[in-house]
Amino acid sequence: MNANHFNLNELVKFLGRDDWALQFEEVMGDHFWPVMDEFGLDHEEIDEVLGPHWTMTLWGCAFEDFLTQAFEPDGRTFVDIYLKSRGFKETARSKTYLKAISTSVISLYEVSEIVPCKSFLARDLLRGGDPVTVSEGTATQTLRQWEKIAARIVHVGDTNVITGGLLPYSPEASEALLEGLKEMSGKKRSRKKLILDDDTLRLAAPLFTHAWLFDTLPRMLGDNQAIVCNSDGDDIVFHEVRFPLETGITEKDIAERFAGLVDLRQENPTFWNWLGRPPARGAARPGHPDALVAGVTMEDGTPVLGSLEVKGRFLVLMVNSAERAQRGTERLQNILGKMVRTPLTSIQTIEQLKAVHQGTRPSADDIPPEVATPLVHAMLDRQYRATLDEPVGMLGDISPRAAARTKAGRQKVAEWLKYLEMRSSAAPDPNDPMATYDFGWIWKELKVEDLRR
Repeated sequence: MNANHFNLNELVKFLGRDDWALQFEEVMGDHFWPVMDEFGLDHEEIDEVLGPHWTMTLWGCAFEDFLTQAFEPDGRTFVDIYLKSRGFKETARSKTYLKAISTSVISLYEVSEIVPCKSFLARDLLRGGDPVTVSEGTATQTLRQWEKIAARIVHVGDTNVITGGLLPYSPEASEALLEGLKEMSGKKRSRKKLILDDDTLRLAAPLFTHAWLFDTLPRMLGDNQAIVCNSDGDDIVFHEVRFPLETGITEKDIAERFAGLVDLRQENPTFWNWLGRPPARGAARPGHPDALVAGVTMEDGTPVLGSLEVKGRFLVLMVNSAERAQRGTERLQNILGKMVRTPLTSIQTIEQLKAVHQGTRPSADDIPPEVATPLVHAMLDRQYRATLDEPVGMLGDISPRAAARTKAGRQKVAEWLKYLEMRSSAAPDPNDPMATYDFGWIWKELKVEDLRR
């Protein structure tokens, strides 16, 4: 059973009485005014940006917060007053549910062991304790393993259910919320794990709305695009540099000129990988510290800077940044000299590439899953095995293997692995090779299996 089984229409109608309008508007203001001031948006504009689903979800968060408020002179809640006046319209189970909301608190939970259309486990990240089983049908169809959510979980009969206002939190929103809660509770300087009581969480309810909106609105408004760079720290911009071959020059001539060059590894008669140097052990990652790093490596961990391929009467250099395009062009002109003519360059941004792919449909020539899956999984095995000994930003720029040697580091490693699993499971197709990848061997390798809960 979930909250959707409970009809709150009569309760909402009761809210329409004039003597409650001011109190409810004050609670709504607590949830939305700081965000409206920051972004210069009114309620209607925020609703337009978010769309009807998230507008109703956020209204539900504020409404449920309002239901927990105790009013003078007798300290009763809106639910208490409603049940005394209109309780005869509610079933016994509905009354239990409404009373549970009125004493509930919102918290941040980590989701695991999802059984679609049935249940999931929720671990309270702010109050501690063991995970609890939550009976839920609708949300389980979109929740992901290790995802963090802001929600109210209430006990009705012998079942835990979530109420209507559930917000999925990104890692950035979760961190912002924790910082806000630390500051509010006077524990900003403390290094101990944040544990809060119910009274503090009741007061902090608007912070959950703030943290979600401050994370979500910039992305929906287009103000906060993800930073993506390659392993050199360059911004990702795809370059195709086409060198026309001079008359009489063949692919065999190109292969002979490339022979013996250590940074060009031949894969077949017409294709070469352009290789860089592996980063020094312990070296800091170049570029923006919060950037997503995109890159390909060989089996031995050597980074691939680009590719070279003879296509008809052209030698084509493919790279993912302007800096590599310039370096590669100069390198090839020095090697080949008059064997090639002045190159032609085409450029494509990540956004343009996405737009192209969004307009395509799978064809009969696509690699079937039974072929793609082992190839992708083998590539991920190599990539993650190399990563275990490389600096990771989420771990304070130390390697996962080094972090796993300390108690505090083990907790960070577990959070990092949960983040990887959640990101991997985000593929739209649950049968996508990325979504089916098993991270279990990494937990075992780093000896943190006991934290996979």
